[in-house]
Amino acid sequence: MSSSPSAALVAPSFEGDFSPGEAFSLEAGGVLPSPTLRYAIYGKPNAAADNVIFVAHALSGSARVADWWPWLFSDGGLLQVRDHCVIGINMLGSCYGSTGPASIDPVTGRPYGPNFPLVSIRDVVTLQARLLDKLKIHRLKLVMGASIGGMQALEMAIQFPERVERVISIGAAPLRAMGLGLNHLQRRMIQLDPAWKDGYYAPDEPPREGLALARALAVCTYKSAELFEHRFARKPDRSGEDPWASAHERGQGLSGQRFDVAGYLDYQGERFVERFDANAYLAITRTMDTWDPARGYASAEAAFGRIQAEVMLMGISSDWLFPPDEIAALALRMEKAGVRCEHRELISSHGHDAFLAEPDELARLLHPFLE
Repeated sequence: MSSSPSAALVAPSFEGDFSPGEAFSLEAGGVLPSPTLRYAIYGKPNAAADNVIFVAHALSGSARVADWWPWLFSDGGLLQVRDHCVIGINMLGSCYGSTGPASIDPVTGRPYGPNFPLVSIRDVVTLQARLLDKLKIHRLKLVMGASIGGMQALEMAIQFPERVERVISIGAAPLRAMGLGLNHLQRRMIQLDPAWKDGYYAPDEPPREGLALARALAVCTYKSAELFEHRFARKPDRSGEDPWASAHERGQGLSGQRFDVAGYLDYQGERFVERFDANAYLAITRTMDTWDPARGYASAEAAFGRIQAEVMLMGISSDWLFPPDEIAALALRMEKAGVRCEHRELISSHGHDAFLAEPDELARLLHPFLE
């Protein structure tokens, strides 16, 4: 990881909930009777309300942007609360305050669980726009995000072109077949855990093993082979395990003891189950899978032609979940549709996670776009 400015956590100046006060119809046909969005605000709008920036979170993020992307607010970081008003909104389907599978369905009085409907990225930004209306924020200086957050940023610019001045989307494009397949396997890992109970598990008895395995596989997609080789190579697990020991006398002849990379992946899975809901994971990965900005339009060019904002698309050189050539191709299609679109590539061995792991290089690439 590169060095970065000091990044002490910044607390929101306001954090609260929004509900439209009516049923919200979803693109795929479902209805949420009374949805809620959790949001956090850092700083405050100026008199002209032209300093507002919306930062959309990735899969396991929250409305509290400074908690998971602290370098943005650090000394010398991209955003400063003395100059900007930054808004984070927890997306529908999540488990950090907005309506998701663990929320109570007002119709039944029980958690939605597996009855939570499919939410699209378009649904997500449509309800976000209603929140912005409530806050009397009619134009955004910038919408930025990475991964599924980048999908939200681009969809906001398509659906509400008059609201968005600039867009930064990092490591985001419609998922290719490999990404769809990997997300499918992660969901199956959760669903095949007996503790999942068809989605009706108790909050204190979640499918821990399935969710931990899903997260471990996801971590593999967020990193690169080069990074793993540098960090772990073929070293034994740092706890002292010996992968070359038979261990058959202890009933471990088939499972064996771990290499270092296995210990790392197990640890990442164990940490994740303490902070995320399994059904929310299922819901959000489906939201990610189904994003197609051209859906409902005559062509992708017709969808992109709606964009009025200046756009920067950034790929990551070692990202195999959202390969850099896919980001470059998306930028070219936007340019052909008349979008003022810049393309940059972050050179890093950190894979998809480089947007979190390489703050200095990311800032160097982004600053000129914002000047």
